[in-house]
Amino acid sequence: MSMNSFGHLFRVTTWGESHGPALGATVDGCPPGVPIDEAMIQHWLDRRKPGQNKYTTQRREADEVKILSGVFEGQTTGTPVQLMIENTDQRSKDYGDIKDKFRPGHADITYFQKYGIRDYRGGGRSSARETAARVAAGGLAREAIRALAPNVQITGYMVQMGPHRIDRARFDWAQIEQNPFWVPDAQAAADWADYLDGLRKSGSSVGAVIEVVARGVPAGLGAPVYGKLDTDLAAAMMSINAVKGVEIGEGMAAAELTGEANADEIFMGQNGPQYSSNHAGGILGGISTGQDIVVRFAVKPTSSILTTRKTITKSGEETEIITKGRHDPCVGIRAVPVGEAMMACVILDHLLLHRGQIGANRGHIG
Repeated sequence: MSMNSFGHLFRVTTWGESHGPALGATVDGCPPGVPIDEAMIQHWLDRRKPGQNKYTTQRREADEVKILSGVFEGQTTGTPVQLMIENTDQRSKDYGDIKDKFRPGHADITYFQKYGIRDYRGGGRSSARETAARVAAGGLAREAIRALAPNVQITGYMVQMGPHRIDRARFDWAQIEQNPFWVPDAQAAADWADYLDGLRKSGSSVGAVIEVVARGVPAGLGAPVYGKLDTDLAAAMMSINAVKGVEIGEGMAAAELTGEANADEIFMGQNGPQYSSNHAGGILGGISTGQDIVVRFAVKPTSSILTTRKTITKSGEETEIITKGRHDPCVGIRAVPVGEAMMACVILDHLLLHRGQIGANRGHIG
């Protein structure tokens, strides 16, 4: 299996399976001299780890990260950083009944069709467990961004669970870490708790929409045509397990707007250009404008549910399946820190690319 790496200069390769002894990431291209230790990365992993409340899978993993290389005396050396997270709470026996059956909506069937073999214990590489490695790499990326562009802030939150959306009029940044859903709307968080509790008890699941915003990103990141910032952001978010759609800025809703409504008018401010709105999501022509970069992605419902579904076996026989074990009723909850991590990796990658080609922006306005 190839294609387990992403990024250009800041390049991340993830490895490991859901029920293997460990998983992790090899990060190449991190600049030297970035202050880092395991506790700094652990902070971000703790936000993603399972079993923290009744709304996520009850698999109990400490998700303790170990730095095996690339760091000396508390700083990166410029050589590859190897990050490892041991699996400690696998229950492979939970999957014994489905080893010859394909779960509808899951990658079981396509992995088998392509490779002729599949790891039925939690899905192997197709499991959301793989995203722990991304979050560890994202923690390293955040610290490098802090050194290169300290004004950048990356924040993710849920804006929709199933048919329920937040009320943008009640948007409150301070609420995001005050509820188990990372929701910037206190009323929505209370309503969604009852909704998801019912789904959880019935053994079902539901999808969600996550929004990730990068504030303080300087203008000029990204390149025309094939090196667009939004191209890499879309690919990064789309690569997250269970993601089925990605939007930048106004996204699909831009098709409903007129040219007058969609155009973000430009004015001259004291510190440079200012915009009347941000339908573009902070990116024009693949290059950052200096506004907030806004990305949304849709996560499908968890495929492993307790409701009986029709399927087939490897030998082609028709049968039924119920997936036992411990699963997220809404995998979108733990997708929030994953989306933040992918944003951090892409932003850092483009900061390094920009520094390598341009150094500092050459065009000055005013």
